[in-house]
Amino acid sequence: MTHLNYETRMPLGQAVIDQFLGLRPHPTKVQATYVWIDGTGDNLRSKTRTFDRLPKKIEEYPIWNYDGSSTGQAKGRDSDRYLRPVASYPDPFLGGQNRLVMCDTLDHEMQPTATNHRQACAEIMHEVRDTRPWFGMEQEYLIVDRDEHPLGWPKHGYPAPQGKYYCSVGADRAFGREVVETHYRACLHAGLNIFGTNAEVTPGQWEFQIGTCEGIDMGDQLWMSRYILHRVAEQFGVCVSLDPKPKVTMGDWNGAGCHTNFSTAEMRAPGGIAAIEAAMDGLKRTHLEAMKVYDPHGGEDNLRRLTGRHETSSADKFSWGVANRGCSIRIPRQVAAERKGYLEDRRPSSNCDPYQVTAMIAQSILL
Repeated sequence: MTHLNYETRMPLGQAVIDQFLGLRPHPTKVQATYVWIDGTGDNLRSKTRTFDRLPKKIEEYPIWNYDGSSTGQAKGRDSDRYLRPVASYPDPFLGGQNRLVMCDTLDHEMQPTATNHRQACAEIMHEVRDTRPWFGMEQEYLIVDRDEHPLGWPKHGYPAPQGKYYCSVGADRAFGREVVETHYRACLHAGLNIFGTNAEVTPGQWEFQIGTCEGIDMGDQLWMSRYILHRVAEQFGVCVSLDPKPKVTMGDWNGAGCHTNFSTAEMRAPGGIAAIEAAMDGLKRTHLEAMKVYDPHGGEDNLRRLTGRHETSSADKFSWGVANRGCSIRIPRQVAAERKGYLEDRRPSSNCDPYQVTAMIAQSILL
């Protein structure tokens, strides 16, 4: 039974060998880990280099190259692609002066690669900067064994029906909390705006929220928080799935989304509910276009999730309402009561590119 080779013992809180041998971070040298999105539009890659001193600003980090033919971003006969640093964060794994560096990917002509949507997003955010666009994204994910089986699920059969897992406590219903808490602290150390976390509706499924972030910072922070999550899971010998509806959960289980909260200064001001309601026209007008970029595969992934069931709207129909989790756009009850605040776009999939999502929302409402 080969699956036993991949089964992770429970609980996950095993003694962990100090992989850094107890050494303190080097007093002067800096290890900078460059992180980028590969040709799938889903997965992240990274590699590390040494600096003699800590750069004081992002422009001081040098452009670096990598083998794009091994990441689905180039052909072997023209394989060099470039990494352009765009944001830097303290490294929670190495500590000291070491840094995690989020990067753009560029081709041989120094133009964005096919899966680099950051530059287009940055241009839109610059254009709408006077509206002070704020975002918050709710990243749902599933912790799985290395055989892609959800953590805590029996290897043959299914767990008890959903209902007792959301925000749960107990070894029979909360699976993988060690990963979640470690990730939370790592994000705090990295200086990310992690708002909170909770267990989700499907067993083995969790959520964390990043925000509030303004403009392009939202995409940078969510991608880096995903990278940290994958690294933390790696240390515990498990994996993270951002698939919005894995095959094993195709039954009566909630899928995974990345609900995106949005507001402008006008929406946050007294009487802002009028601007929030007015935004629905633009969001409705671009619904079909948005659905094509709300997952990295042209909307195909979301079709498995947005069925009108399990707290989702239908992929082919735009809708909005107050406190309605079955709509495309939800206006929270508190926002309706206070007549100001934000809206929640519930359409993005868990594996969405936050650069594309935030750009689409800003473009639909403000441009």
